[in-house]
Amino acid sequence: MRTRRLAAVALAAGLAAALATPPAAAAPPAGAGDLDRLAAWLTGSFSSAAQAARDTNFFDIRLRIVPIWKHRAGEHWLYVEQAAAAKLDRPYRQRVYRATATPDGGLESAVFALRDPLRFAGEWKKDAPLAGLTPDSLLAREGCSVLLKWADGRFVGGTRGTGCASDLRGAAHATSEVTVEKDRMLSLDRGWDVAGKQAWGSTAGPYEFRRVKE
Repeated sequence: MRTRRLAAVALAAGLAAALATPPAAAAPPAGAGDLDRLAAWLTGSFSSAAQAARDTNFFDIRLRIVPIWKHRAGEHWLYVEQAAAAKLDRPYRQRVYRATATPDGGLESAVFALRDPLRFAGEWKKDAPLAGLTPDSLLAREGCSVLLKWADGRFVGGTRGTGCASDLRGAAHATSEVTVEKDRMLSLDRGWDVAGKQAWGSTAGPYEFRRVKE
């Protein structure tokens, strides 16, 4: 009888302690510090040369990302050039990113295209890249935004759904998966046809871009 009474007391005490414990606080919204950190980690020159040297499934690709329109509060605008190492003057991808905080505590990198992009090739070298343009001159890539969360000392995320249109090599839509670290980025861009079959992009995993000095 005494054993049962002690067990009941212990159970009641444990229940009371559990009820007294406040619920875990929700993750706070992403602040300016997170946004600034993401922009700083994205900015710079990156190379997949080391990955290409050890794995022939990957090409030697160079990535340059520089800040633009720095006066816009609460958001970071970045100009992006991506080119094969052998054709640096002919980038195959030129984009503008707009990084902002989202209400759910994450970050969003909206994607924009340029009209006649090759006329801006090498713009990353200038002191004020794309200074002659304004956001309303860009082409928004609807459905292509990359949504990121802070996890284990890095930013991790990607596109959502099938809304990022692509007609490259018979694709119907594209997806992106991204990891951003202080000196490294992992990027997996792929296109998919209407049947869900991969139409373009790496089949061996993400590209690994490591920060390099120009």
